[in-house]
Amino acid sequence: MMLAPASLAQPARGLAALARPRGILFGAAINTGRLADAAYARQMATEPQLLVPEWEGKWAALQPEEGRFDFAPLGAVLEFAARNAQQVRGHALIWHQAMPDWLAPALAAGPARARALLAAHLDAVLSRTAPAIRDWDVVNEAVANAGGPFTENTPAVGDLRDTPWLRALGPGYVDLAFQLARERDRTLRLTYNDYGVEGDTPFAEEKRQRVLRLLRRMVAARVPVDALGIQAHLIMDEPFRPEPFAAFLREVRGLGLAILLTELDLREAAVVPPDLAARDALVAARVEAVVGTALAEGCRTVLTWGLSDRDSWLATDKDVARKDGGIHRGLPLDAEGRRKPMWQALARVFETGATAPPR
Repeated sequence: MMLAPASLAQPARGLAALARPRGILFGAAINTGRLADAAYARQMATEPQLLVPEWEGKWAALQPEEGRFDFAPLGAVLEFAARNAQQVRGHALIWHQAMPDWLAPALAAGPARARALLAAHLDAVLSRTAPAIRDWDVVNEAVANAGGPFTENTPAVGDLRDTPWLRALGPGYVDLAFQLARERDRTLRLTYNDYGVEGDTPFAEEKRQRVLRLLRRMVAARVPVDALGIQAHLIMDEPFRPEPFAAFLREVRGLGLAILLTELDLREAAVVPPDLAARDALVAARVEAVVGTALAEGCRTVLTWGLSDRDSWLATDKDVARKDGGIHRGLPLDAEGRRKPMWQALARVFETGATAPPR
């Protein structure tokens, strides 16, 4: 791995070690398909204390055929974490994507069949991953978008996204998933995970209100939800102001729920400064403002969606990749694995709680 320039020189300790004294848990998404790369494995062993599988915990990976479970990829995550004295959180038990081809037709057979499939999946997965995984994203992205900066403007039934799960089980499928998970493990932290709630835009405000309505109803109905996971896939072209985001976080905390930042990265503006240092400064300032706001409002778990720009979905997904052929500089390490100003911004908020001026 290339050495960082002198201006970016950092202590040998990773971000998790800097966060730990303040009671903050830092983590990152891991992809076992990249662990053969020694530099990648070293980054994953050095920087995070908490790992979340990018793919290995999703339905398509765990149950590619009905009744045939494959725990080998997820097991590789657990083995890597055990070797490095790290923790693992699970992602995701129910999502409308990463579904194996057989699942949607099976769900369409009716609610009894759909419930049985869900129960069987939870039986197998939660029994196999306990006690190593103590926090799962039980339901991911159930709330519909109202239109805005994202590529998909989702059809809705009330506040919920129209998905095979909703069509099979009705709006109560979210509650059912949490109830079944709690029945199988009474001490597991059960998290609802979603995106698009950070910005200072009408889209983000509407998404915040939809998520709050879901959570309020769940809490009032004594559905066993313990935490809200905020993905924090940030977008530089979306303005940010701390006040509305902080108010939302206070509402969530007021419901008795923990807050996690679960998939932090940043999509740069459509037009970026020609100077690399200026680009990195913008990224660092936005990340520092958002993460600093979350920490000030009681968040104590922060995960990035990967560590290096080279390995980011922002570089490989055509819908979000830069149109000019460049690579988004939206993770703590650059494509060569060197620590960037975003790394330094996270280190600052972990060590001091200071936030940069909002942008």
